[in-house]
Amino acid sequence: MALADLARTDLAAFADAQRAAYAELKAKGLKLDLTRGKPSPEQLDLSERLLSLPSGHTAADGTDVRNYGGLAGLPELRAIFAELLGTSVGNVVAAGSSSLTLMHDTLVQALLYGRPNSVEPWGVEDVVRFLCPTPGYDRHFALADRLGIELIPVPMSDDGPDVDVVASLVADDPTIKGMWLVPTYANPTGSVCSDEVARRLASMPTAARDFTIMWDNAYAVHHLTEVETTTPDIITLAAEAGNPDRVVVFASTSKITFAGAGVAFLAGSEATVGAYLEGLGYYSIGPDKVNQLRHVEFFGDAAGVRAHMAQHRELIAPKFAAVQRVLTERLAEHGIAEWTDPAGGYFVNLDVLDGTAKRVVALAGEAGIALTPAGSAFPYGEDPRNRNIRLAPTLPPLAEVEAAMDGVATCVLLAAAEELLG
Repeated sequence: MALADLARTDLAAFADAQRAAYAELKAKGLKLDLTRGKPSPEQLDLSERLLSLPSGHTAADGTDVRNYGGLAGLPELRAIFAELLGTSVGNVVAAGSSSLTLMHDTLVQALLYGRPNSVEPWGVEDVVRFLCPTPGYDRHFALADRLGIELIPVPMSDDGPDVDVVASLVADDPTIKGMWLVPTYANPTGSVCSDEVARRLASMPTAARDFTIMWDNAYAVHHLTEVETTTPDIITLAAEAGNPDRVVVFASTSKITFAGAGVAFLAGSEATVGAYLEGLGYYSIGPDKVNQLRHVEFFGDAAGVRAHMAQHRELIAPKFAAVQRVLTERLAEHGIAEWTDPAGGYFVNLDVLDGTAKRVVALAGEAGIALTPAGSAFPYGEDPRNRNIRLAPTLPPLAEVEAAMDGVATCVLLAAAEELLG
């Protein structure tokens, strides 16, 4: 029976039982962490061979990778990830280790110099706003806020952002210069942008002629099942719609090889790539091509990346299954929580009883279970319903994931009972 349907005396007894369970939980002295989507040591071990590569120092075209130059990155590595991102090699730049850095650079260049189709730099305008599909990636929101960009939340659905809301907002407001989007296995909902939604985003009329979609394809190959979901070819869709410069695509190997020593990618139209490289040329004389060559040798081709990610799936899929099992066993019958069952990515999105997310996170913290702060997946950290919690089960060992989720469930039940009792 749902907790909300219990008689008050029965609900009080249930709350007492949860307080006792919580006391037992605290007595265990746990120290568990579900805060960030990090690869586990076992996942990082899959790429250990990188440390013995490259076997030489000459790229396919004869370039000595130890030297300056090659601002766009090694063509052979760009070709591998062009295939994985569903675009052409000429649209792709292979850069340093962080896609978030590429996003920062893209926004800074837009603020200082404008985008390829801008009338003037964004920074000279009184107000610059960005749409933020919500729940979404906290670092996207924090980065834009840091640069003085105002954040506007829009609902996130199973097939991507609510495109009707997006189209309505951008049609008449020239201060809305862009939007964030993780199109495949979105952080934290696991949503996948459909072809239909992508096509509308690429073609919708916008009051700002330089409206830009920051298409962060961070989890393009991070499948949790044998079904490999493909991402819409947004670059081609935008070009066909007459808006070739609307999209900037980002990706990286951060959760594929070594999180701190991978390769990041930027992709877009010829004008987008050209403008980015022109700006980059003032503060870089080329990326770490030695690291890029070792990745080329390690993967071989796009099929090598897919095979490597299948090994990742074998390690983390049981952890996601454990999250589903524990939440279902502990919470499903009580009607006080909903959660996603993603087909890929790194997160599970947990919505608890309205008004209780902060209490759940606090209770878990006191019991030694670290969770991302409630509201983190919303612009400015403000969840209007105080119900959303992001779960990141990849880093801890399976047994710790199970223990942490059992503890989280106890906290969810206790917080809900307290809230219903008033």
